[in-house]
Amino acid sequence: MKPWAEDPTADIADVFADIAATRMAGLPICNPALQVEALGFRRAESGHWVGALVTPWAINLLCLPGTDDWPAAAAGSHCDWHFPSGVYEFIVADEDRLGRYHLCSLFSPAGDFASHEQARLTALAAITALFNDPLAAPAAAATPPASRRAFLGLRG
Repeated sequence: MKPWAEDPTADIADVFADIAATRMAGLPICNPALQVEALGFRRAESGHWVGALVTPWAINLLCLPGTDDWPAAAAGSHCDWHFPSGVYEFIVADEDRLGRYHLCSLFSPAGDFASHEQARLTALAAITALFNDPLAAPAAAATPPASRRAFLGLRG
């Protein structure tokens, strides 16, 4: 397990660009409008790196180790990650140049995106939502709503 001391964005993009040019090249699940881009990576409260990855075949959330406190789990198993917006299930994956990482599929395949910009904005919105608290229930009204007569300025 390799903890990332620095932002892994560039390395993730390089690894998946190579995958796109080799293992995934020409496959029908790939959307030619999309390119590889890693974006929005930041450290979570746990100290680990979390961000999004857009590829021609999928849009995923990724978690990579930022400290030695990384869950020991076999590739293909599942791991729950806690964020301000809730708990999400990630799949454990392994890539030689990245090491062990976790991914949560948002769109797979990603064929419905008309442009890379559309996919990119969707991925950024997902990262933003991940780190936001869920919407709070509306506060109870302090005073009862006015009657129609009162609204119209009529008495009683």
